[in-house]
Amino acid sequence: MQLEFNANKRDGQGTGASRRLRRTGRVPGILYGGAGTAQSIDIDHNELFQLLRKEAFYSSVLNVNLDGKKEMCLLRDVQRHPYRPVILHVDFQRIDATHKIHQKVPLHFVNADIAPGVKLGGGMVSHVMNDVDVKCLPADLPSFIEVDLKELDAGNSIHVSQLVLPKGVEVVHHGEGDPVVATIMMKGGSAAEEEPEVAAPVVAAAPAAPVRKAERVDKR
Repeated sequence: MQLEFNANKRDGQGTGASRRLRRTGRVPGILYGGAGTAQSIDIDHNELFQLLRKEAFYSSVLNVNLDGKKEMCLLRDVQRHPYRPVILHVDFQRIDATHKIHQKVPLHFVNADIAPGVKLGGGMVSHVMNDVDVKCLPADLPSFIEVDLKELDAGNSIHVSQLVLPKGVEVVHHGEGDPVVATIMMKGGSAAEEEPEVAAPVVAAAPAAPVRKAERVDKR
């Protein structure tokens, strides 16, 4: 999947220039990498804001229309205002159609409601990973990778090696082993709780008979 957006080349540098640019409704950015030199750009804030609401914008090959010339790139970084809905800066990396790229791709989990561990076992799906790093040619980059949970039992997991990948796509992960993607966990204990033992009733002992005082005997 490829998305397109418009951008202009910019010459102004520094914090002051970027602040003035934002006041006009433009977002400063940079386009770097590839055979060309790093180019400062600016993008319409509203156009960029709407594109950033799309999940595919973060993991798809993008076409930037830069002053009438189109270049392929990937989104690499977004700087946002701490609490206002404002984009402060964006970074894009040029890519070549003939060279493989590394990109994070989101995972879409399906059929969780019919998984045996959920439907029959009453478990809950735990998403250990929400995206994976893949390596492929730009033309083969998927917008997402589907993870089917329909056969997952309680206590079992799906690992990275079990993902169904599109042709030409391979997962890249650091470290050893086969990372877990998702698992089904039980909600509390499944066994019935044992009934608490009932203590035998304590029989109160009969009160002791009162001790009678010895009668006084008069000696005459």
